[in-house]
Order: sequence, then C-alpha cells, then structure tokens
Amino acid sequence: MPMEAAFFDLDKTIIARSSPLALSRSFLREGLIQRGTLLKSMYAQLVFQLMGADENKMERIREESAKLTAGWEADKVRAVVTEVLEEVISPLIYAEALELMHDHRAAGRLICIVSSSPEEIVAPLAHMLRVDRWIATRPTIEDGKYTGGLDFYAYGPHKAEAMKSLAEELGLNLDASFAYSDSVTDLPMLERVGNPVVVNPDKDLRRIAEERGWKIEWFRDPVSMRDRLHLGKPEMSVGNGAFSATIILALVGLWWWRNRNVSPKA
Repeated sequence: MPMEAAFFDLDKTIIARSSPLALSRSFLREGLIQRGTLLKSMYAQLVFQLMGADENKMERIREESAKLTAGWEADKVRAVVTEVLEEVISPLIYAEALELMHDHRAAGRLICIVSSSPEEIVAPLAHMLRVDRWIATRPTIEDGKYTGGLDFYAYGPHKAEAMKSLAEELGLNLDASFAYSDSVTDLPMLERVGNPVVVNPDKDLRRIAEERGWKIEWFRDPVSMRDRLHLGKPEMSVGNGAFSATIILALVGLWWWRNRNVSPKA
C-alpha cells in the first residue's frame, strides 16, 4: 500500500511568524544585513500580516530578498541559523502543529515541510523537528556565495509540483495525504492532496475553505521545543506575548515609514 504524507507550510502554520524575519536580528548581529534593512523588513511583515499577500506582492518580496542576499556566504547563513534556532525559532512553534506531526507520525505518515523560505533556514528547522523531508527555496550559490538568483522558488504552483515529484519518487498516495497552510497563495498545495486543512487562514483562503467544506484549524499556542520535550503540554499560552511583539514591530515599522524621507536636523 502506498505511503501517505502530511505536508506543512512553515510560516504562520508551524511557527507563529515569518522565519526569515524572526532570524533578522541574528543576521543583523552577524553583519549580514543593516539596521535600515531590518526596519524595512519589520514594516513589510506588518503589511503582510494585515493585508495578506497576493502574487504580485510575493514576487516583489522574492526580488527584494534575492537582491538582499547577494554575496552572503551560504555556510555562514547555515551556521547562524543553527546557532540561534532553539533561542529564536523554537519559542514560536505552535504546540498544535507539534501535536499534529506526532499524530501523523504515529499513523505512519511521512512528514514534510513545504516552505518558500530558503533551505538554509528550513533544513536546520526540519532536523530539529525530526521531519522526514522538506521542500524549500534554493538560492543560486556560486563559489560558496549567494548570487541573488534562485535555482528553485518554492511558492504557489511550484510547491504543488515539488510535492508531486516527491510523491513519484517515494510512491506517496497524495489522494490520501494531508496538507496544512494559512495562505491563499498555497491553494495549489492544498488542492494537490485529498485532505486539505487550512490553519489560521487569511480572508481569501477562509472563504474558499468554507465554500469547499475544508477543515479549518486555529493554532494559538506557541511553545518552545524545550518546554514541549521536558514539561509536556504547556498549561499557559504565550500567544499574548507574540501579539505584543507584533504590535511593537508595527509601531517601529510605522515610525520608519513615516520618517524614511525626513533628513535629521543639524
């Protein structure tokens, strides 16, 4: 009998925020990005959270991200991510996502992360979560450095195509498999499987899910892997802390946007 799988989007499905943004302070500390770039990233994340992202917005994000990473040393990015993974990303992981992964694993299903984030971010996280496979964006690397181009962009229909290729490679039954995502841009990914589930959906995806009778889940409980492994299921949610952090980012981003063309007085 063909194996079944459970495919999970990463940002706002497994973790409560954008993984590249969550790591941006670490990239700033290591000199990979500048402070002004960090503030712009905060503002972009605010817009993304409040208004969602259509194909044009995602394409602009892709182009700007590619320009930003040109010249980065791939090994250094991997080292930074691995070093701060438990401190920065682990507290953002939804307990509900961990429970689902546990249940799917117990049922004998393959667990796969499918993310538009670069594989230098996704791979260490996948190892930490002990998932079987992952699909991620692959930046073009020459002489150990990012060129600013992409060999593969794990976005929209490309995610679904990669899932199909993986199914053919491993003999997976996609009709009996599951997929989880929060964004309407992942509609092709959700449509590729027989059991689509929307998680914390944006407005457009929620409407589609309701029209099609898809299951809707609400993840509210980020919890660190350390707490999860040593203390069992947490008794208190830290969702309010995540919300407060979002408000802080919003205020900083709004300040930057309003003052971006204002020169300092002498």
